Amino acid sequence: MATPTHIQRPHYSVSFTYPVFLTFLLLFSNEPINAIPTEVEALLKWKESLPKQSLLDSWVISSNSTSSVSNPCQWRGISCNNQSSVIQIKLDNTGLIGTLDHLNFSSLPNLLRLDLKINNLTGVIPPSIGVLSKLQFLDLSTNSLNSTLPLSLANLTEVFELDVSRNSIHGSLDPRLFPDGSGNSRTGLKSLRNFLLQDTMLEGRVPEEIGNVKSLNLIAFDRSQFSGPIPQSIGNLSNLNILRLNDNHFTGEIPRSIANLKNLTDLRLFINELSGEVPQNLGNVSSLTVLHLAENNFIGTLPPNICKGGKLVNFSAAFNSFSGPIPISLKNCSSLYRVLIQSNNLTGLLDQDFGVYPNLNYIDLSSNQFGGSLSPQWGECKNLTLLRLTGNKVSGEIPNEITQLENLVELELSSNNLSGSIPKSIGNLSKLSVLSLRNNRLSGSIPVELGSIENLAELDLSMNMLSGSIPSEIGNNVKLQSLSLSMNQLNGSIPFRIGSLVTLQDLLDLSHNSLSGEIPSLLGNLQSLENLNLSNNDLSGSIPNSLGKMVSLVSINLSNNNLEGPLPNEGIFKTAKLEAFSNNRGLCGNMNGLPHCSSVVNTQDDKESSKNKLVKVLVPALVGAFLVSVVIFGVVFCMFRKKTSQDPEGNTTMVREKVFSNIWYFNGRIVYSDIIEATNEFDDEFCIGEGGSGKVYRVEMPGGEVFAVKKLHSWDDEIGSKNKKSFENEVAALTEVRHRNIVRLYGFCSRGIHTFLVYDYIERGSLAQVLRFEKEAKAFEWSKRVNVVKGIAQALSYLHHDRKPMIVHRDVTANNVLLDSEFEAHLADFGTARFLKPNMRWTAIAGTHGYVAPELAYTMVATEKCDVYSFGVVAFEVLMGKHPGDLILSLHTISDYKIELNDILDSRLDFPKDEKIVGDLTLVMDLAMSCSHKDPQSRPTMRNACQLFEMQNENS
Repeated sequence: MATPTHIQRPHYSVSFTYPVFLTFLLLFSNEPINAIPTEVEALLKWKESLPKQSLLDSWVISSNSTSSVSNPCQWRGISCNNQSSVIQIKLDNTGLIGTLDHLNFSSLPNLLRLDLKINNLTGVIPPSIGVLSKLQFLDLSTNSLNSTLPLSLANLTEVFELDVSRNSIHGSLDPRLFPDGSGNSRTGLKSLRNFLLQDTMLEGRVPEEIGNVKSLNLIAFDRSQFSGPIPQSIGNLSNLNILRLNDNHFTGEIPRSIANLKNLTDLRLFINELSGEVPQNLGNVSSLTVLHLAENNFIGTLPPNICKGGKLVNFSAAFNSFSGPIPISLKNCSSLYRVLIQSNNLTGLLDQDFGVYPNLNYIDLSSNQFGGSLSPQWGECKNLTLLRLTGNKVSGEIPNEITQLENLVELELSSNNLSGSIPKSIGNLSKLSVLSLRNNRLSGSIPVELGSIENLAELDLSMNMLSGSIPSEIGNNVKLQSLSLSMNQLNGSIPFRIGSLVTLQDLLDLSHNSLSGEIPSLLGNLQSLENLNLSNNDLSGSIPNSLGKMVSLVSINLSNNNLEGPLPNEGIFKTAKLEAFSNNRGLCGNMNGLPHCSSVVNTQDDKESSKNKLVKVLVPALVGAFLVSVVIFGVVFCMFRKKTSQDPEGNTTMVREKVFSNIWYFNGRIVYSDIIEATNEFDDEFCIGEGGSGKVYRVEMPGGEVFAVKKLHSWDDEIGSKNKKSFENEVAALTEVRHRNIVRLYGFCSRGIHTFLVYDYIERGSLAQVLRFEKEAKAFEWSKRVNVVKGIAQALSYLHHDRKPMIVHRDVTANNVLLDSEFEAHLADFGTARFLKPNMRWTAIAGTHGYVAPELAYTMVATEKCDVYSFGVVAFEVLMGKHPGDLILSLHTISDYKIELNDILDSRLDFPKDEKIVGDLTLVMDLAMSCSHKDPQSRPTMRNACQLFEMQNENS
């Protein structure tokens, strides 16, 4: 860094070095230099300064020791060399709480590895860490450190991995070096402070001196609070392999010297405030595998040789101002797996400037200036899961080859110049979740084949020239959350089967078409829908009262139609504005601007027959009376059944009545009789499983929908009363839960002798069942098993950390993890779940033998750490293909028990050859060990577990 011209330094030499700086630190420290404690004393002093935690219980002086100190080599997390000197402190992911303030590093002269990642450390990184001259590995990542980055780190000349990521660390000096806060220290450090501040760094910067640590091959400063420029001296680190500076506040240009690092393979600079042009020689001398430049302020062209080595796997340059063509090296880069270059000004022809990428999984080219056509060669990217080209100038038709991408999950081609019809073969995309073709020039009819895409969650065909009717088969897309067909030339009536799309939540927009007929009353079934727009059509008749019962609606627009009759007087109709109903034939109601309904009735056409009048009046009245009577029956029944119930605190509660009245109707209609008929009065022929609280049945409804129905045992006896409570718990938990890895509860019913819950039907059944049978277990390959463990972790993290109050499942087992056709995990059976309040106690242990945390046997207090323990057991079960049994017992009883991956993996599958899979499985094994630790405080949180998976994915 250049020295400002106004700074005068007559007393200082440029050769002032960090050993001198450390001498100052030792010289002015409070302890005499000759009073350096032993390793044991230093570690015990650090332990004493920390809050009491059982993970350090082994850190004690042996009672039979004859000397004043004891060998620490048997302590948890401590490793020694042959001379019994400490060379490693490894307490990563243990839940360690405290600070590093009282760890005397000068007493650990042989320390090679300090690994404290994923803990709960706070405070600062002590400057004295620089005395660890032999240190090779330093990882303090994923803590709550809010310190500065000590300049003394530059003295660690042997360090090859330096990771302080995911903290609040920045680059300024540690104010504790100057006790009085003003710089006027009694020790005379004022001059030293001024020198270092002026000549080395400003607030938040990474010091130029980092370039002195020539041994570094990994620097990870990501997700911290660094600012200022990236030091030019980083270009001196000739051994550097990985540089992660993402998620900070770095400014200025990328040092051109970085392009000279011949060993650099992983460069992550995304989410900063960097600007200027990216060095055009980047990639010339190295073989980059990861390059992330996204979310900065870069201009100019992309470097031409970023894939010169032919090894680039992950590349992002999104949300910048890059312009010009796609580098030729990218066209020929067959190694690409993930590409994000959206939101730039890049140009070129889509069918000429991109090649064939057999490994490509994800590509986003949206919001650029690409022209040309959608080449059939994209169909050769067989592993593609996302293709997003939104907001370009792509023309021509959608080639049939695109519809052969069997792994495609998202296809977004909106806001281009595409023409022709939507291929009928679109139905081949069985995994498709998002299909967005909005704002093109597509014509023809909507393919009925769209109805065969079971996983479709978002469908947007708006702003095209589509004609014909809306196919009723669209009612088969039972997972749709958003449906927009607006601004087309569609005609005919609105299919009543749209009312069966009960998962619609974000939007139903059929506006600006030529739809006719009446609004189907079954649209009232869409109880989760928030936005409904049927405006600018030719719809007639009255507005169904059922629309007033759509409790989630926040906006509605029925304007510019031929509707007549009274507005419903509840729900959205009480808050909507007049514009939502303007320009209709004869609507009336209590809304300002509409005529009162009595005046409309008095001026009706006298020629209308009395028969028609009776039909119009009596039929809705009778139907309404019937529905009201059923609702009243349901509410009265529920109140009678729950009249004197109490919550776990002993207080009278009406929770269950509210739940019943909210979802008494499943799919907006009474299906009690349908379920009874479909199961032949719950005949065992349809039973697919049985637990302590009841049986589970596979139920195929008359419309073809398939559900899992859990019928609970009777509530009439003492055992039944427990099932009743289980029923209430499950309903209370699941009606509020929305997560892809948690089974979906659609509704429930209690009538007569039958009480049951209606769930999503998960095809493969339980994890335990899949592992039990050899054929299924062999199909359950290693990558799928890793994903199942991830899915369970994400579900539990959601319950523990994203729900208020948190939900403790209390029965996480292999039987309660269901696998769908793609081996995706879905956590099920919340019969024992509880909303956690601090120190809530139960008088009985809930859960399944072999999965219950050991502390429950004597504390009777269930916490989220009980779920973590059960997760650890299930993770072992996934790896081993069976319950770990004695292995867990060994972990609990033998403190230094060692596990090798190849000793525990399911022998029905071959040991994986892929290094990435081996790494993933090793992570699962390590997690399983940590999570099933007998001490709950030593277990990680489920959020920690998810972060580990995330880090593993980023580093792969």
